[in-house]
Amino acid sequence: MSAEQLFDAMVVRAHGGPEALVLDRVAVPPPGPGEVAIDVAAAGLNFPDLLVISGKYQTLPPCPFIPGKEVAGRIAALGADVRGLTVGQRVMAQVEHGGYSTRVRAPATTTWGIPDSVSFQTAAAMGLVYQTAHFALVARGQLRAGERVLVTAAAGGVGLAAVQLAKAFGATVLAGIRNPARADLLRANGADHIIDLSAPDLRDSLRAQVHAATGGHGVDLVIDQVGSDVFDAALRALAWCGRLVVVGFVGGRIPAARANYLLVKNIAVMGLQWSDYRDRDPAWVARVQDELFALIAAGRIAPVIDTVYPLGAAAEGLRRLEAGQVGGKLVLDTTKLQA
Repeated sequence: MSAEQLFDAMVVRAHGGPEALVLDRVAVPPPGPGEVAIDVAAAGLNFPDLLVISGKYQTLPPCPFIPGKEVAGRIAALGADVRGLTVGQRVMAQVEHGGYSTRVRAPATTTWGIPDSVSFQTAAAMGLVYQTAHFALVARGQLRAGERVLVTAAAGGVGLAAVQLAKAFGATVLAGIRNPARADLLRANGADHIIDLSAPDLRDSLRAQVHAATGGHGVDLVIDQVGSDVFDAALRALAWCGRLVVVGFVGGRIPAARANYLLVKNIAVMGLQWSDYRDRDPAWVARVQDELFALIAAGRIAPVIDTVYPLGAAAEGLRRLEAGQVGGKLVLDTTKLQA
C-alpha cells in the first residue's frame, strides 16, 4: 500500500457543528508497528463524535481531522509485530478518531475478528455503546442478578444497550425517557417499566415513579447519561447502598453530588470513561467483546439500528443525534458516498 493512496473521508477543518464535516479525499499512511489498516465498510455515529467535532471533548486531535470512534470492515494491511490478525479478515475496531473514512489505521489491540453471522453494520453499531454499557453495569456498577436498574436516556445507543444487557444479566429494568413514543421500543428490548423524565417536578416525580415500579424499594443502580436535573432526581431514587454510574451529560448541566447526601444514604457515585479501559487494559476489553458476541449468538442481545446513512450524509445523522431523535444506533455505510 502506497502512502500516496487517497481515500474518501468526512473531514473537520475547523471545529463547529455537524456542518463542519466536509467530504474529501485524504491520504492514509500505511499501518505502523502494532497497527492494522482496515478497509471500512461501516462506521458508527456516537454522541462523543459531536463533542469532538465541536472541540468540547476531553481528547481532541488537531485540525484537520477525521472523526469517528468505531468501524467494521476487512483488514487491508498489517503493521510490524501484529499477531493473531490476517489480511482480508472481517474485523471491528475501536479508534480515538478516523472512523468516518473508507480506510483507517487502528491499534491491533482494539481490533477484533467478528463472527460470520454478524454483519459489518451490526458490528459497527455494537462496538462503543455495548462496551460502554457493559463496563458501566458490571465493572463500575457491580450489577447483580435480581437488582433494579434505572437507565436514563434509555432510547439512545448506550441506553438501549444497557437496557438489553441489564435484562440479560437478570435485572429488573426501568427505562427513563423524555419521548413517550419510544416506550414500545424499550419494552420490546427488555424494559420492565417506563419512567417519564419529562414529568413535572422531576425531583419528586422521578422518585415517585421509581417507588411505584419497585414497591417502594428504589433502584439499586442508575446508569446516567443525562446529568442535569435527571442526575439530581435519580440520586433521590436510589435504594440503600445504591450506586449511580455517570456516563455522560447530554442534558447539558454537569451536576454536583453533595457528600453528606452520599453519607446518610450509604450510596455511591462513580464515573465511567470507557476509553481508559481500552487504553490501559485492552485484554479486559477483548474479554468483554467475546462475551458480547456470545450474548448475540445466544439471542440475548440484538443491536438496534435506527438508520443507515451513506458516508456523505454523516452530518444529517449527527443533527438527529444532537436533537435526541434517535432510537438505537445510527450507522454510516462507507461503501456509499451519497444516497
